[in-house]
Amino acid sequence: MKESIPLSGKQMAFRQRRSSNSIVLLVLLLLIVVSLYLLRSVWREEIKSPFASTPIPTRTTGSFALEGETHFTAGNLEKAISAYQQATQYEPNNAQLWYELARIQGYSSAALSTDDLRRVRLQDALKSIDMAVKIDPDSSTVHAVRAFILDWNAPVELAGDKSQQFLSDAEQSAVHAIQLDPNNALAQAYYAEILLDQQKWNQADQYITAALLQDPNLMDVHRIRAIVQETGGNYAEAINEYKKAAAIYPKLTFLYLRIGVNYRQLRQFDEAMRWFEKAVTINKQLGVNDPLPYLAIAKTQSQVGDFFNAARNVKAALKLNPNNPEVYGSLGLVYFKSRNYETAIFALQCAVRGCDAKTSCLASGKAESACTGADVPDVTVQGMPLSGSTVVYYYTYGSVLAGMHRQTQPYCDQAVKVLHEVRQQFASDTTVIAIITPSEEICASPPFGITYENTP
Repeated sequence: MKESIPLSGKQMAFRQRRSSNSIVLLVLLLLIVVSLYLLRSVWREEIKSPFASTPIPTRTTGSFALEGETHFTAGNLEKAISAYQQATQYEPNNAQLWYELARIQGYSSAALSTDDLRRVRLQDALKSIDMAVKIDPDSSTVHAVRAFILDWNAPVELAGDKSQQFLSDAEQSAVHAIQLDPNNALAQAYYAEILLDQQKWNQADQYITAALLQDPNLMDVHRIRAIVQETGGNYAEAINEYKKAAAIYPKLTFLYLRIGVNYRQLRQFDEAMRWFEKAVTINKQLGVNDPLPYLAIAKTQSQVGDFFNAARNVKAALKLNPNNPEVYGSLGLVYFKSRNYETAIFALQCAVRGCDAKTSCLASGKAESACTGADVPDVTVQGMPLSGSTVVYYYTYGSVLAGMHRQTQPYCDQAVKVLHEVRQQFASDTTVIAIITPSEEICASPPFGITYENTP
């Protein structure tokens, strides 16, 4: 048996160093394996990197719908429409979202100042409500809102020869809504509005009375009852109903405009102005560029002979919508009533025929020298087609052209063309014909002798 040889200190140190190195290598190898596993998991998105950005919480459909209703209550209908449109993108099979969107699109058309703009918006509303019908064809409220949208699409100036078809379809939708739910106050109210448009006054009054008994807290019910009273000439009662509607939705400016119009019918001009100015204030608070309150103020001022301030308010509307032919038409009427015929021609031309930058500049009341050169704002205007809502601009334009015809300013050629268009389209309207006949006679009599037939 061999005798064990004790290890020297140098040999012991070597063995300890070799053992420590093995442990370190093992730990490093383990760390490398773990790191590779984690890296592969991150690549496969099984594990989120701690350095990745924090995900943004996804908005729910309900939050968009709530935002839309909030904007509608606040009177900002454009933002309300945008919110509901986003909500329908997230939940396209929700019929309520579609009919709420359609209803707001319908009401927003009341704040648009030209037939073309109103027509496009109401067609959008019709598309929205048709989506709701497709999703939920057995909903009474869906068909009620469809009746409302069809009815607002029905005016002749918007629908043309399809007007009666829109009105008939609106009635069918309203009747169907009531059949689905006889206690639906909204359906009863919208049916009353349709009956008014069909000149069925007594039936309209019966249905709106039933709707009021069913639910006196709906803005739509009070709005339509106001129209019933207004149609019957009961302007004071119409004002009360519009005020009740405005109390439910205090930021809907089209209600304030109707209140002002009814006060104007009662010749309470100061009170009318107060309500129009409220609408201006609300729009300023909301940042809404709506020319209609300014035009309503201007019309009231014109009625009392304050043409200077009337022109000032129309020009304020013009700043908000410099390309809007309706505003130029209103400005032309103010110039005409104040006997500023030369400038009235420029403004009415923009409204009826459209105009270039120089003419729109002259229409705004600026001097000839200010409307030439490179510094003139590039504001062109597209004229409005002849309709029931624009005929006043046409016959006023034709009349002022005829009245201002001179050898140096041969306006009759254009005058008889405009007046002939009016005569053709409004041949059965005795009031319009009585207005245009004297102007036609001016251009047809010596020394002018111009009629439409011998005008190129």
